[in-house]
Order: sequence, then C-alpha cells, then structure tokens
Amino acid sequence: MTASEENSLLPKHVAIIMDGNNRFAKKMQMQQGAGHREGKNVLDPIVEHCRKNQIQALTVFAFSSENWNRPQFEVDLLMKLLQETIQEQLPRMEKFNIALRFIGDRSRLPAHLCELMLQAEHRTANFDSMTLTIAVSYGGMWDIAEAAKKIAAQAVAQKIAVDDIDVALFGQHVSIANLPAVDLLIRTGGDYRLSNFLLWQAAYAELYFTQTLWPEFTVDEFDDALAVFAGRERRFGKTSEQIQQEKIEN
Repeated sequence: MTASEENSLLPKHVAIIMDGNNRFAKKMQMQQGAGHREGKNVLDPIVEHCRKNQIQALTVFAFSSENWNRPQFEVDLLMKLLQETIQEQLPRMEKFNIALRFIGDRSRLPAHLCELMLQAEHRTANFDSMTLTIAVSYGGMWDIAEAAKKIAAQAVAQKIAVDDIDVALFGQHVSIANLPAVDLLIRTGGDYRLSNFLLWQAAYAELYFTQTLWPEFTVDEFDDALAVFAGRERRFGKTSEQIQQEKIEN
C-alpha cells in the first residue's frame, strides 16, 4: 500500500470525549479531583501522534454545558486545569505549528480565562500543521441554537431569504465550520452516548467506544481506534456496491 493510500484510510478529523477521570481517581484511591489532573497529561502524546499521522484536526471535550452542575470545587478545579493547559500548550503549539482553538459558551467563563483563550487563539491563528480545538462550556444543542440565531438575524436584516437556508448554509454557522466534518469520534470511560457533543459536526462520524478510563488511554489504543476506523466502510447513504464501484473508477 502506498503512503497516499494509507493516508486515505486515516480520519481527517478526530473528536474525543475524555471521560472517566473521577472513576480513575476512585479506582486508584486518589483524592477528589486528582483524576482530572492525571487526565490532563494524557492529551500531549495524542496531539503529537495526530500531527505525525497528518490528522488535520483533533477536537476534545474538556467541559460540557452540563458540567456547570457539578460540585463547585470540581468546577473551580477544572477551570484552573484549563488555564494551566493553555499556558503549557502554547509553547508546544508554537513549536509544532499547531493552531489552538476553543469552542463553547464563553459568557459563563471567568474573564481572565476568556482573555487567555483569546491570546492563545491569536498567537496560533496562522499555524497550519493541524488544529487542536478544546470544547469548553460547550453543548451540541447550544451550538445548533446559536447557529439558528445567527441565521435568523441575517434573515430579519434581509441579508438572506428564508429560502436560502439549507444544510450547507446552516453548516457554515456552527462551531469549527471551516474544519473537516468529524470522521472518528472516540469516547473513553465505558459509556455509550454522545453527551451533547458535536451533534451537527459528527453526523456521519464513525463511533469508537472503549472501557478504558481517560487517564489510562494511550497512543497504542488510539492506534487501535484508527485501525477500526480504517476497516469500516463509510457509505454516507449509498450502497456497498456503489462504494465499490466508485473505488474502481477512482
């Protein structure tokens, strides 16, 4: 198999629901919140592995819209860890030419954290080896509602007609619209649900669920997920026969 054929079997965009930090802490008899700190260290090797494999985009779920309902001490810890993550990641992003982005409702985030996020986005905006997106205070339903609000405002202002609104137009207004659609969505921690993550962007994503808790997730298991992805037939509504015929023609 040629290098180009191997690359065609890799996803362009991987999304990860990083679940299982608290259960890891309980399993290891660690103090409350310690699992989140352990989980923070798992991301770096995954990002580097994506870049080496020429995966264009990695989007990770760090803090959901629903996570605001968690105990206050845990929310405060997660905000602190996010700040540390940004400060630690910036030099790495600059070294490896990786753009760092954030998606989610920033209105509920601390002002100093919003400022740090903006600085990180501006400093890495022109980097193009890959894009790392961190979803913070994010929910897929919120994302879709925000897109609808923007489109409605354009319609009211008569910048677009109602008949102009279609899937393509709507897709231009959701978060990370300029990145490829999610090809592979990985969830660690043993649960089998999307938990309101990238509902629009992952409409045709291949799903990979693992019992492995996020702090124990390794590059080797990430490769297992890539191998499973490579073995899946992605039909996008077509038949297997149509897909095979297209391969022959191409």
